[in-house]
Amino acid sequence: MTTYLYETIPAKPRGKVTHYEIRQSMKDDALKTHPDTGAPIRRVVTGGYGVLTAGKGSPAPSSHSCQSGGCCC
Repeated sequence: MTTYLYETIPAKPRGKVTHYEIRQSMKDDALKTHPDTGAPIRRVVTGGYGVLTAGKGSPAPSSHSCQSGGCCC
């Protein structure tokens, strides 16, 4: 099971947004409504990070770096 971040969709512009962490399978579609309240919600895409390590039989991590204007390569 994975924990996803969801937020309410306010009815009015600048309305209050509430955030929820909801556990669900990666195979499940994103929820459209909160399972308890029925309020409209959307999944929030958040950044993650990966850890690259060089070990026996794996390629070394790239020294590639992107500039603030976008990827250079």
